[in-house]
Amino acid sequence: MCRSIQPLHNYEPPSGPDEVRAAALQYVRKVSGMARPAGVNQAAFDRAVDAVSVATGDLLATLVATAPPRDRILERQRARARWDRRQTASQVAR
Repeated sequence: MCRSIQPLHNYEPPSGPDEVRAAALQYVRKVSGMARPAGVNQAAFDRAVDAVSVATGDLLATLVATAPPRDRILERQRARARWDRRQTASQVAR
C-alpha cells in the first residue's frame, strides 16, 4: 500500500472530506503513476479523484466499527515513535 495513504475508518473525530480527498489523490497518483498529470490527462485524473473520493466516503459511511474509536493524536504519536525507533536502529546498523 502507498505509505502516504492513512487509515480513515474508526477515528474520533471522524475523517473529514479533506482527508478522504487526500487519500483518493494519493491512490490515483499511485495507480496512474503520475504525481502531476499532463494537461491532456488532467480532466481524467480529476474525475478519477472525485470518483474515488465518493466511493471512499460511501464506504466509510457504511462500515460498522466493533472496536472503540481510535484517537488521531495518539496514533500519530505512536507512528512517530515507531519511525524514531527505525531511524535509531538504522543508524546503529551503519
